Amino acid sequence: MDQYLQAALEEAKKGYAEGGIPIGSVLVHQGKIIGRGHNKRVQEGSVVLHGEMDALENAGRQPASVYRECILYTTLSPCPMCSGTILLYGIPKVVIGENRTFMGEEELLRSRGVEVEVADSPECVQLMQKFISEKPELWNEDIGV
Repeated sequence: MDQYLQAALEEAKKGYAEGGIPIGSVLVHQGKIIGRGHNKRVQEGSVVLHGEMDALENAGRQPASVYRECILYTTLSPCPMCSGTILLYGIPKVVIGENRTFMGEEELLRSRGVEVEVADSPECVQLMQKFISEKPELWNEDIGV
């Protein structure tokens, strides 16, 4: 697992330790992490703070030129909201830890020219499977079931 996906996984573990949904993300610009975050829907009572959204929020406002040079790493396939944000800001590449426990809008991203790479990380799969088995109601709430 590369250092950036590892950083996203550390964020996911932080979220899990806080009693939240264990999905983490980092935004990387020219080899440097400029934003990191994890799903905080439970912790903050938020409807929008998925891991990717938290990482973008923590990167702060950036010029469009920066987003167009970024790679977003996320432990789980991005949902429609996060995928829309990736498209809105023109992020050209997304590296996904896993898409076995949840398949997001990868085809939408690809259809709009985003490079999508799936690492199929056993660590990311195991963390999500553990969480889903422990808190299925919370997981269903997060994905809108």
